[in-house]
Amino acid sequence: MDTVEQANQELRAKGYAERDLAVHAGPRGKALLKGNKIISPFSDDAELVLRVVRELVPSDEELGAKVLRPAELRARL
Repeated sequence: MDTVEQANQELRAKGYAERDLAVHAGPRGKALLKGNKIISPFSDDAELVLRVVRELVPSDEELGAKVLRPAELRARL
């Protein structure tokens, strides 16, 4: 399983629908975390995006009506 699919599997396990939060493959090993639950896309190395999904993205239930902010995610790395 590739890194992008692992990240998406983690997001599904946390209760997110693909339209709300998903990881998409980008050029040169990059990945993009985007959807309705993030204010703007978070882009970086695919391994780092997977780490962010695993360690910093709360479950959909915990996030509730709030949205994620890429700058806050980066600050917590």
